[in-house]
Amino acid sequence: MSRTRVPLAALSLASALLLAGCSQSTNASQSTGDKAASASAATAAKPAPFTKGKVKVALVRQSGAGDYFEQWGNGAKAQAEALGIDLTVYDAQADNAKQATDLSSAINSEAQAVIVDHGFPATIQPEIDKAVKKGIKVVVYDVEQTNKAVVSTKQDDASMAQAVLDVMTEELGKDAKVGYVNVAGYAALDKRDSVWKKTADANGWKQEFKVGKVTDSTATDNVPLVSAALTQHSDVTGVFAPYDELAKGTVLAVQNKKLQDKVKVFGADVSNADIQNMTATDSPWVATAGTDPSAVGAAVVRTAALELAGQLNKTSVEFPAVAITQDFLREKKIENMDQLRAALPELNLSKVSTADWIPNVAH
Repeated sequence: MSRTRVPLAALSLASALLLAGCSQSTNASQSTGDKAASASAATAAKPAPFTKGKVKVALVRQSGAGDYFEQWGNGAKAQAEALGIDLTVYDAQADNAKQATDLSSAINSEAQAVIVDHGFPATIQPEIDKAVKKGIKVVVYDVEQTNKAVVSTKQDDASMAQAVLDVMTEELGKDAKVGYVNVAGYAALDKRDSVWKKTADANGWKQEFKVGKVTDSTATDNVPLVSAALTQHSDVTGVFAPYDELAKGTVLAVQNKKLQDKVKVFGADVSNADIQNMTATDSPWVATAGTDPSAVGAAVVRTAALELAGQLNKTSVEFPAVAITQDFLREKKIENMDQLRAALPELNLSKVSTADWIPNVAH
């Protein structure tokens, strides 16, 4: 969303799209099936503080269901390793109180920078303020916060929603009956919601239903909600679900109701699992939009490195999204993120937040 995978991409989505349990880890998972990231060589000497050995950075996460978050973390870890960063990863996974505790632990760990990946502002804002007051560089990803000293990074959730809704407009035309699966209260999803409302109004779409919830099993738990809505409104021709876990649940519901020949699903975010879902036989998921989660994770770490070196010179960095259609995936015989990166160079963020002293992780 932005997963808010959304990430929230994710959400990306980008948003704090959460998975139950809690863990702390310093080792990247290898279960996504992506090739190991490689780094291009730096061509200039490192600036301070990277001239004195490894730099301590803490990554405080609120990750969610789906492999978007796993790939995001793998990209961040690969870029940190390439930079010589000693990265400690905390992951609260749906426990807001634990994320605040994790952030407090990161502040007290002598980390020179803290990256906050997703989270609820009311829970973590006090700790963010403490970190800034202590002189720690803070970079957040998909977190709405108020401290002007903090660097904000995020998927461009408005462009993400618009990209896929442009496809939805082409597919459905004017005055269509549509369904909507979303959840309020997550930064990335709220931004995507704003674009949805404008697009629906502009096209004269009649929203027959809105359902959705975020849980520790978002895709599974949304199946009965969407199924019930489709039972009452089987005449809809399209459903917008702007987070890939919501889209997965919507796809299952459409298939369970045997409406895949009548109802098209439009999602957001992209991952290996999403690609497999979209290209499956009789899949109603015809379009999504997203960033490469691994590339985003790496770019956020580079942003933190530039901020530590005093070379960022801005307080906001956005990562643009790309529309991805089912037809494109099938035509190019794309089965995973590695193949998608090769087919869609627009996903490459190698020119975002970089410098000649940074060994840039390739994806």
